[in-house]
Amino acid sequence: MEICEIRTLGGGANQVGVRAYNERLILSMIQRYGELPGRDIAELTGLSAQTVSNILRGLEAEEFLLRRDPRRGRVGKPSVPMALNPDAALSFGLKLGRRSADLVVMNLTGEVLGSSQTTFRYPMPDEVFGYLRDGMADLSRGLTPYQRGRLRGIGIAAPSEIWSWTEVLDAPLDFTVWADVDVKAEVAKISDLPLFTENDGTAACRAEHVLGRGREFSDYAYFFIGSFIGGGVVLNSGVTVGARNNAGAFGSLRVPAPGGGELPLIDAASLHLLEAAITAEGLDTTALWTQPQDWTAFEPFIEPWVMRTGDALAHAIRSIGSVMDFEAVLIDGAMPPQVRDRVVARTREALSVLDTRGMLPPRPEAAQVGANARALGAACAPIYAQYFFQ
Repeated sequence: MEICEIRTLGGGANQVGVRAYNERLILSMIQRYGELPGRDIAELTGLSAQTVSNILRGLEAEEFLLRRDPRRGRVGKPSVPMALNPDAALSFGLKLGRRSADLVVMNLTGEVLGSSQTTFRYPMPDEVFGYLRDGMADLSRGLTPYQRGRLRGIGIAAPSEIWSWTEVLDAPLDFTVWADVDVKAEVAKISDLPLFTENDGTAACRAEHVLGRGREFSDYAYFFIGSFIGGGVVLNSGVTVGARNNAGAFGSLRVPAPGGGELPLIDAASLHLLEAAITAEGLDTTALWTQPQDWTAFEPFIEPWVMRTGDALAHAIRSIGSVMDFEAVLIDGAMPPQVRDRVVARTREALSVLDTRGMLPPRPEAAQVGANARALGAACAPIYAQYFFQ
């Protein structure tokens, strides 16, 4: 199935564009609400019963939808619910971080069919693209021939200007080679699948919106605490990337510095600060970045980091809440869930004592998806770009 942008001219829309739009609308309704019969879809979308019936038949023929058992109990003919075919479209998702990379293969309903991870001191291009090549080959071997034939894209989630933090990470100077890397060309050497790239914070936000608690709120901000903190924005129940694809760049928000003055949030609430504290004591930090996560050995360092992070997030949330009337701020990160919950609790506590006169501060809430949110969001990108609305 080919999904195209709806094209308008003088207020009208061409027939191909209208059908593509309606196909995407119907798939999105089923994705959101679960299996639905045609008459329920017509009520939800406002489309005529005949239009819905025609589109459902077409999507079934293209193997995007599956018929379920008829529902009885109403007057008239039994209704036949239609459900998404999980194997109708699959995608790869790569999270490129400054300490690790994660690769997943996901189906149309968000089920992860395979995953892998690697860690590195510095993510150099040859190593990263070699991992992507080998990882895709390995994960593909675990798919059926039908599933391999339904692969529809590769999503990559990476920090904006990954090369620009060499001093903080004590990275080698040649780390700046990333500035000249043509990611699209490098991936094309590996696969002819379409490539979709996204900021890692936005990708994590998308995963939470699709697979986590995002449906509970219409408007919210989202923080993901990785090596560096990032984020995303959801408005009117859709992930917002902004005109320049930079919405949710919360790392630049100014917050109070411990010794006075100000500093950016990225230097007050990021995991590289915890890593630096542990490294200063001569301890190995590998366990911070490997799965499954066990941070028990780092407990003496975690509590001070949680306190500082929560305090900084509280100031950032106050700033965010003064600009946009968000219902909540969801907080997640590349950390064990119990550590994330401690960060949320400290953030609530710190926010409760700040001066918030004239505003309704959004409530800090724990997100749900967890440490793998960026890779899952990367895998969502090809699916949502081609088949669903946000």
